[in-house]
Amino acid sequence: MSLDPILNRWRLTSLLACAGLLAIAHAFQTFGGLAPCELCLRQRDVYWATGALALAFMLWVRAPGAARFRQLTCWILAAGFLVEAGVAMYHAGVEWKFWPGPASCTGAAVHAVTAADLVRLLNGGGAKAPACDQPAWVFAGLSMAGWNALAALALFALSVAAALRERSRP
Repeated sequence: MSLDPILNRWRLTSLLACAGLLAIAHAFQTFGGLAPCELCLRQRDVYWATGALALAFMLWVRAPGAARFRQLTCWILAAGFLVEAGVAMYHAGVEWKFWPGPASCTGAAVHAVTAADLVRLLNGGGAKAPACDQPAWVFAGLSMAGWNALAALALFALSVAAALRERSRP
């Protein structure tokens, strides 16, 4: 399979990737009942920012005289995905107890209350805030943060490939 269609439309692909990964995170929260911790929310923030940049860049490179910035936009998107990978790897390290997480991730901080939390409280149960050092979901030995780190690294690599491709364009 050729990556040409993906790399030729890298800003659009980046936007769709950010939207898709945010949709997956929100689906885990909404349908899976997995409340995000503080570091989960930081990862979402980076995708929101990178997706917004991708959208802005899609419009910008079509402006008169802006085509010369196509390569730069790919490098900036690469930086966004690299930051995302860093936040995700930091979160995975907190989950693996390689290093401590921020104080707001100990479960003592106040987080958004869901309907299920309210029902549990009304039935006499306690509320449990999500903690960054306890993975809410694990598949094949990796938490969501670990899978997100792999996805962000792949998007970083594709951004670099798109930037190098733009350099070789006439």
